[in-house]
Amino acid sequence: MQLASFEDFQNVDIRVGTIVQVEPFPEANRSAYKLKIDFGSLGEKTSSAQITARYSMEELKGLQVLAVVNFPVKRIAGFKSEVLVLGVPNDEKEIVLLKPENELPNGSVVR
Repeated sequence: MQLASFEDFQNVDIRVGTIVQVEPFPEANRSAYKLKIDFGSLGEKTSSAQITARYSMEELKGLQVLAVVNFPVKRIAGFKSEVLVLGVPNDEKEIVLLKPENELPNGSVVR
């Protein structure tokens, strides 16, 4: 494990956002969804997420999640993924999304 400084952590911008749109992503190499997430004053951002094993499109819409919003844009099968939605793999290697315990304003910063 490589140690990170507190300054390293401060450089990662993690925000709360609400998923407002979910679409299938059949062009992706691995099963994934295309997400549109509302980050309040930052606007809506897109992300590709390999979370189809654990979440249906219906249950994702309206869900608040945590995402890194200041990584460079990544192209995945021609799709512009602007943010990295955060999650942790469980024992079955399904990604479990990180989300706030209580509803928070979109764009709230993790500190």
